[in-house]
Amino acid sequence: MRFDVVTIFPEFFSGPLSCGLLKRAMAAGVASVFIHNLRDYAEGAHLQVDDTPYGGGPGMVMKPEPIWRAIESLSAVGEEKPLVILLSPQGSRLDQATAFRYATARRLLLISGRYEGVDHRVAEHMVDEELSIGDYVLAGGEIAALVVIEAVTRLIPGAVGNPDSVKAESFVEGILDYPQYTRPPEFRRWGVPEELLSGNHARVDRWRHEQAEKRTRINRPDLFHHVHG
Repeated sequence: MRFDVVTIFPEFFSGPLSCGLLKRAMAAGVASVFIHNLRDYAEGAHLQVDDTPYGGGPGMVMKPEPIWRAIESLSAVGEEKPLVILLSPQGSRLDQATAFRYATARRLLLISGRYEGVDHRVAEHMVDEELSIGDYVLAGGEIAALVVIEAVTRLIPGAVGNPDSVKAESFVEGILDYPQYTRPPEFRRWGVPEELLSGNHARVDRWRHEQAEKRTRINRPDLFHHVHG
């Protein structure tokens, strides 16, 4: 799967892409990530990518022309037309179902916004989807782009060593994951639940299901009520 990211800070991605899951996935050919500097698609002596907002107000707004040129140019690369996504606080919220949907695509083109936002004509006419990773505001879309890349990459066959590990975790079934424990069986007088030490698989499964529901009910009642009506 191919990811293209358009950003004014291409250096932002060098560290995260050089370690862990993403590094292994790229080395194995499961995923490829290409970072593109938006200023390469800007014009003028100063390669300007932003301007003051119409109607007044603080800050700057990203101009539509460089983004249009980037989308048009990158969409023409290769045989697969990308799904073009604008990272924005105004977008629909990323969830596991969306990550699974993106994982079935062959290519994603992620546009990282900055400043006070992006000219609305980009969202209206130039992209396929507008996406947010949560109800908060970041300085820019670069972190959001990395979140999307990792959330999607780990769902691609061959990206994770044990494929079963992505089938039974938080949000896959609409609830949070159950608590996990490892050795030692006792740490500072805190023990591991007896059910997990019993060797009885049915008992372990029952405990895990109960704990997952309990954790969801306490920590994410919105998810719990959605699943249980």
